[in-house]
Amino acid sequence: MSLNTYRVGDHVYVEDTPAGPFDIRRIEELTRTPSGRVDAKLSCFFRRHDLTASLIGFADENLGALIEDESLNTRQRELLAERELFNSNILETVSASLIRGKCSVLKVSDVESAFSYLGKEDVFFYCFMYEPSVRTLMCDEGEIRVGPEYQSDVPPVLGKNETDPRNFETLETLLWTPEHDLSEDDIDRYLDKVKSVGTFARTLDSSSRIQQNSLLISAVSASRDITPFLAMDVLHKHDYDLSKALRAIVSPSMVIPRDELEDWSVAEANLFEEALEKIGKDFFAIRQEVLPWKSMKAIVEYYYMWKTSDRYSKQKTLKANEAKSRLGKINLPKIDNETNRNGPAVTTVSNWKKPCGNCGSVSSSQWFSVHVFGTGKVCQGCWEYWKKYAGIKKFNE
Repeated sequence: MSLNTYRVGDHVYVEDTPAGPFDIRRIEELTRTPSGRVDAKLSCFFRRHDLTASLIGFADENLGALIEDESLNTRQRELLAERELFNSNILETVSASLIRGKCSVLKVSDVESAFSYLGKEDVFFYCFMYEPSVRTLMCDEGEIRVGPEYQSDVPPVLGKNETDPRNFETLETLLWTPEHDLSEDDIDRYLDKVKSVGTFARTLDSSSRIQQNSLLISAVSASRDITPFLAMDVLHKHDYDLSKALRAIVSPSMVIPRDELEDWSVAEANLFEEALEKIGKDFFAIRQEVLPWKSMKAIVEYYYMWKTSDRYSKQKTLKANEAKSRLGKINLPKIDNETNRNGPAVTTVSNWKKPCGNCGSVSSSQWFSVHVFGTGKVCQGCWEYWKKYAGIKKFNE
């Protein structure tokens, strides 16, 4: 039996439905399930017919020199459209048995002409990222941010005898000074007392008891950076008087300080972890699509605190165990058209007397029914072309 080898990173055809063209995907992971079946985690590419007319118009306007090549005739422009794909961050997991062969997907290069994509079989190209949930296109390349909207204004260099005319008291806020009478031991004892107050306050607070159902968790939360920051800020505001600072800390008006790791609910933490798995470390996209009620500052702060948490450690261990079941490559048998998709071939050459409903050919090893060609049958060449490129092969091609 003839076999095809597929590896992580390969671009492949996937048959989601027998009645439509192949989907084009990139293999991200290959995993063997406990039942012995091999699943493929795939990143999705979209074709032009998956986009709205306005997005297609935007893509054509911004594709640049590739489609503006005057040497291209009308048919070549149609062929180029059949080869154009749109990358995405969408991931899906399917059975590896749905893979139907390899293809190549290339990022558009400014130094290549359109003919470099038309001259080879099973070659596609892309330029834009497509986000189906909000129906937007983005250019899939880095951008050098230069200009006054990105760079700060650099003041002129002062001469040797010049002084800075700015009033620094209006530009800066003093938060701490070493010029006080307290020793290091005094400050350490003060911080320990504030942490104890924070632990006790959390045991009395109803909202804290729901999320922190043990004294140990309350103590850990009270010991994180947010508590010493508050304690030192209060001490500074009270001129480094320990008695006044402690009275302010235990006053009824003082709000329990909570960092992002403590402030987020379990549901929000689950949403963040799911988004991180699906989208990656794109905080802008996570905020826009999943957590719009959170500020960018809150999301970034939560991420770096989450990486020190028990939730992250458990997830990391789980991923390490999952990695052991991942495969680097798989071998799949080549699909025989006589037994795939639509069941047995419609008829054979000896029994089928009518020409192909598309190209007019009367010679084919197999014949297929495809709805876009009407009620007639099409030859294997036209059928394979339609499945791969979602287009109709012309008679002279």
